[in-house]
Amino acid sequence: VNIKLKDEAFLTNRERAIDYLNTRDQLYVIDAFAGWCETYRIKIRVITSRAYHALFMQNMLVMPTPEQLKDFGHPDFIIYNAGCFPANRYTSGMTSSTSVCVHFQRREMVILGTEYAGEMKKGILTLMMYAMPMKMQLPLHSSCNVGREKGDVTLFFGLSGTGKTTLSADVNRDLLGDDEHVWSDTGVFNVEGGCYAKAIDLTHDNEPEIFDAIRFGAVLENVVFDSSTRVVDYHDTSVTENTRCAYPLSHIPNSIIPAVVDTHPSNVVLLCCDAFGVLPPVSVLDPDQVQYYFISGYTAKVAGTEQGITEPTATFSACFGAPFLVWHPVVYAEMLSHKIQKHKCTAYLLNTGWIGGGYGEGKRCSLKYTRKMIDAMHDGTLKAMVDDGEHNFDTLPLFNLKVPKSLPGVPEHILYPKDGWEDKEKFDATLTKLAKLFEQNFQEYADRCPQSVREAGPQVE
Repeated sequence: VNIKLKDEAFLTNRERAIDYLNTRDQLYVIDAFAGWCETYRIKIRVITSRAYHALFMQNMLVMPTPEQLKDFGHPDFIIYNAGCFPANRYTSGMTSSTSVCVHFQRREMVILGTEYAGEMKKGILTLMMYAMPMKMQLPLHSSCNVGREKGDVTLFFGLSGTGKTTLSADVNRDLLGDDEHVWSDTGVFNVEGGCYAKAIDLTHDNEPEIFDAIRFGAVLENVVFDSSTRVVDYHDTSVTENTRCAYPLSHIPNSIIPAVVDTHPSNVVLLCCDAFGVLPPVSVLDPDQVQYYFISGYTAKVAGTEQGITEPTATFSACFGAPFLVWHPVVYAEMLSHKIQKHKCTAYLLNTGWIGGGYGEGKRCSLKYTRKMIDAMHDGTLKAMVDDGEHNFDTLPLFNLKVPKSLPGVPEHILYPKDGWEDKEKFDATLTKLAKLFEQNFQEYADRCPQSVREAGPQVE
């Protein structure tokens, strides 16, 4: 991932892609926008030989009105999708017949040797990660929802399996978007015109909004269906576990269209799924801690979700989206911390993982309790506790995290992780183990961070 390529190799791939596209009897060209904000949106042109790739990007980009299309002019960025045709793996700098290349100076992306539609979406996110900071706007790999009554905005960051999509879907709040946003100088806007959700084990009971969004106009990818009845089996992972569905925001009843708000976030939530069972379900972060945990981008993999994993394994992905970052992670972290302080936003670390013990001993924190914690953010309960003083919080050793002593609707023994462990010594040992993993990971970024941020993370003597 993110291997540098010489101009000559890029141009070779570009020529190969264009030559292939020129041999097709029919091409599909989509002109659309990345971003709902008229000030910062980027004009995108997609050229592809596959109809479903065109429909996918119609769903995932912001489609122009007839008037906007008439005045579209020259695009700011072009995607040449020749994924049906392989790259020449003997080209200098190439290692396989699959190649996904982005050239920022040329404002072009070339796809060869893969028909995975998600590569186009990832390319757009990478483009925004490059372009927005140069305009002093903060691109985010996050979901976002908005309070229906107060209009308050919450951002959710998190790696796969942490609950980012699930928790941003709230019956009392409207959805701005599920994956890519920009925190601008005037508010927040969605980069995308649709959602790209996981479809594995999808049922109407567990994800009704996503299930109902899969209708005419949506795109299903990598799924298996009965050729006679055309009914999809979402439990069949014989092709891959990465089964997906792409649908426009208009398929979600409580989505905000146009997906832009002129309100700055009140809450920033950094999600993790701690399978070691030692991090608190919710804790309040100060500005330096926000930078530390944002740069760390922590979660944990467990058996059953990753092949070959038999015990918890810590996973770190800077800014919760390392493959998409163009600038140093500290650039994004400092921008986030600055905006949080400027707009008096409250930040939290929310652990949706294990309590009462690690994976195999404890149990996953109940979704109903996690939602109660989020309710306490949205109704101002947690903010009031912070303003009232330190006596409302306990402190988790080593990590120095502020843990609320009580919250409405949440059993107190759940809030402080050590209370749920029978073996207290094992808890301490596991806490130290995880703290050391954080320290080891952060060494890569420490030289670019001020001392206050370096010391905001776990301190193991």
